[in-house]
Amino acid sequence: MDENIQQLKKKTIISTLSLFIQSGYSALLGFAANLVLTIVLSPRIFGIYITVLSVISLLNYFSDIGLAASLVQKKEVTDEDVKTTFTIQQILIITTIAVGYFASSFIQNFYKLPLEGIYLYWALLAGFFLSSLKTIPSIFLERKVQFQRIVLVQVVENSVFYLTVIMLGILGFSLTSFTIAVILRSITGLILIYIISPWMPKLGISKTSSKQLLSFGIPFQTSSFLALFKDDLITLYLGKVLGFEALGYIGWAKKWAEAPIRIIMDNVNRVLFPVLSRIQHDKEKVSTLIGKILHYQTLLLSPIIIGMMSVMGLFVEIVPRYSKWQPALPLFYLMAIAGFFSSYSTPFINLFNALGRVKISFMFMVFWTVCTWILTPTLSKLYGMFGFPIVQVFLSLTSLLVLSKAKRIVAFPFIDSVYKPILSGLIMGVFLLLLRPFFPATVVSMTLYVGLGAGVYFLSVRYLFGIDIMREFKQLFIYD
Repeated sequence: MDENIQQLKKKTIISTLSLFIQSGYSALLGFAANLVLTIVLSPRIFGIYITVLSVISLLNYFSDIGLAASLVQKKEVTDEDVKTTFTIQQILIITTIAVGYFASSFIQNFYKLPLEGIYLYWALLAGFFLSSLKTIPSIFLERKVQFQRIVLVQVVENSVFYLTVIMLGILGFSLTSFTIAVILRSITGLILIYIISPWMPKLGISKTSSKQLLSFGIPFQTSSFLALFKDDLITLYLGKVLGFEALGYIGWAKKWAEAPIRIIMDNVNRVLFPVLSRIQHDKEKVSTLIGKILHYQTLLLSPIIIGMMSVMGLFVEIVPRYSKWQPALPLFYLMAIAGFFSSYSTPFINLFNALGRVKISFMFMVFWTVCTWILTPTLSKLYGMFGFPIVQVFLSLTSLLVLSKAKRIVAFPFIDSVYKPILSGLIMGVFLLLLRPFFPATVVSMTLYVGLGAGVYFLSVRYLFGIDIMREFKQLFIYD
């Protein structure tokens, strides 16, 4: 095999495993923080936090216009490209922050935010600026597929953030816990990334570089903006129309349901984009890699999501002061189904982008955005807080359209890659459903319940379908 491909394989495996380790660590901290906060905070306060995050996400999409992705996707990068990207990005970010700051009064009045909510908003604006200064050093590492170094920064950032939130939350700081944690995380991450990937910021704009970068960047960022319009702006709409309490229930359900997607698929796809960009000229390797990604993601997501759906009712009964989230359980089930099916569209969107066919991604994003904004207001009026999750289930099924388009570009096995883990997951789900009445709401009982479910899944994939999970894990992301 070509030496460069060997090196790329090695970097891909190391980067992906590093991201999984970081995600596992962050997930434990995030779980602890989420558990503490959802115990000590009311659904209304939790809804305010989600709303403020959505406002910042809106600002974030105006800060880049796809230039960072252009640098990752581009085969060769010059100093002029880097300098141009940094300068344009900083102009956009400073402008965006200024607009965001002067909109503070409007946002506070529109959502009737308490003073602590505005302080959190300002802290996120400051963190937004500091985070932008990390972009170029991070891009250098991404282009080299050295995500393990980025992971180190993220581990330290998340440790600072979550531990601060947990401690201050217990001490009764409420929303102020997030405000202090955001500032500490941003400062820590900025210092560390420049130690790991040194770079001296330079200002200047090259007409030639900007033209090349924007030809890919603008369609890419437009798709990202539509994703924002589809997800975060709809959250702001729901907060206004349904109220913070209903949004708190939706946010709780969404966070728990999408946790496996965030941990597994976000990490895989983060590495997948630069790797596909490096091998975009070799359709055979691209096809093999896509097939393996589909198989491995299903092998992991199927039992986790079905298992979470089986155990969440028991979990809510066991955790102290968690019964207040009982009304959100049906929302969680819908969101979990939607998350599973929608996870299949993400690798293909990355495929389109890596191959330079960003317009295809853009058209799908237009379709999803239009459907979201037509269906959500209508179904929210008819079904209240159930409207948005129902829309998410419908949209997740359109991943079949993405699959169909991808197969026209690159041939890959889909059914053969996913059906065995899905059937094994369903067998586990039926088994747990039948056993549920025999398990009382205790920690020991839930632990045994989860263990039995995992055992049924492993036995099913091993002896019904002949899949050795340990061997499969060792083969993860080997694509030749």
